[in-house]
Amino acid sequence: MTTPDKQVWNFGAGPSVLPRAVLEQAQAEMLDYQGTGMSIIELSHRTPEFQALQDRLEADFRRLLSVPDNYRVIFVQGGASTQFSGVVYNLLASRRAQQLPRADGAATPVVDYLVTGGWSSKAAEEARKLGADVNLVVDSKKTLGAYRGVPDASEWRLSGERAAYVYYCANETVDGVEMRVPPQVHPDVPIVCDMSSDIMSYPVDVSRFGVIYAGVQKNMGAAGLTVVIIRDDLLERTPAADATTNTSPRFPSTYIPLMLDWTVHVKNGSLYNTPPMFSNYITALYCAHTLAEGGVTEMERRAVEKSTLIYDAIAASSGFYRCPVDEPYRSRMNIPFRLREEALEKLFLQGAEARHMRQLKGHRSVGGIRASVYNALPVEAVHALVAYMHEFRQEHQQ
Repeated sequence: MTTPDKQVWNFGAGPSVLPRAVLEQAQAEMLDYQGTGMSIIELSHRTPEFQALQDRLEADFRRLLSVPDNYRVIFVQGGASTQFSGVVYNLLASRRAQQLPRADGAATPVVDYLVTGGWSSKAAEEARKLGADVNLVVDSKKTLGAYRGVPDASEWRLSGERAAYVYYCANETVDGVEMRVPPQVHPDVPIVCDMSSDIMSYPVDVSRFGVIYAGVQKNMGAAGLTVVIIRDDLLERTPAADATTNTSPRFPSTYIPLMLDWTVHVKNGSLYNTPPMFSNYITALYCAHTLAEGGVTEMERRAVEKSTLIYDAIAASSGFYRCPVDEPYRSRMNIPFRLREEALEKLFLQGAEARHMRQLKGHRSVGGIRASVYNALPVEAVHALVAYMHEFRQEHQQ
């Protein structure tokens, strides 16, 4: 972004940088959305104007990810973390509808989680707190000593056809670990993927998944909205017990909290209640902008270009900079790195701020530096960062 006196490069992990064209269009339409005389954030979500926007949003999103016809797409309030619970409730309800009991006779189906970073760890913990029978297929921190990659598949402990689903996070925003290829699982078990921080950055074969969800505030829009893609057969339900009569203290309950029930949002076209109007609007603009810029294939080309520039600078630094993630799993979106001495990291961040490079500080749980290079970040920002990395190394390398 440009202010009157300086160019600012936003490397924030989220909320993230937005395309300038999207911000300018939002600015131009803020006081009068398409001749209504009202701002988009003042319109009723029941108006024809907003319904048209919602229809465009879904159509453009489906086009960008080539979503098959046998999948529903819903846009729901809140962050992706809300779906930690939504996944458990909805997919165990789907399992009950299929009348597939566990082979060992236990009442609760097992759910498989690949834990490869902080977010998948939180998702597994949420499922456990809800009473689900969580099987950790792999915990890379325990196996590798840190969230730095994914252990070999020979070390995984999948539950096979007993599992109600297999869950993983495609890109761990905090740790910089990315799995762009889904795991190989039993063909009858749906794969659930949290794609919050790398969705729209490479083509995805949606048909390989049962459920994909993503918060939009990385590569699609403004915080407050989450998109969920659900295969039709996973929306099947048995008659649900009324909340007032469902007295069992144990999960799985047959009642799904209203706002977590995907079928409610599907039946109501994502408009069961008032949506976060501005977030829907910005996401619609962003999806249209991505299509105009060449779609997901072009976004992948840019992601490769930008991330390679930084990783090459790290590799060429003779150890002055180092990336803590194993090379096969290095993220194209979130690039963490450390300096040779921890004391230098504070100086590096101060120098970056002075050069108007913002939000490069690593997550508080891991420290260090983290450059998030989402779709909207121009390659010029990355060139500026790499030039500064070289300059800083020349100044401080002994």
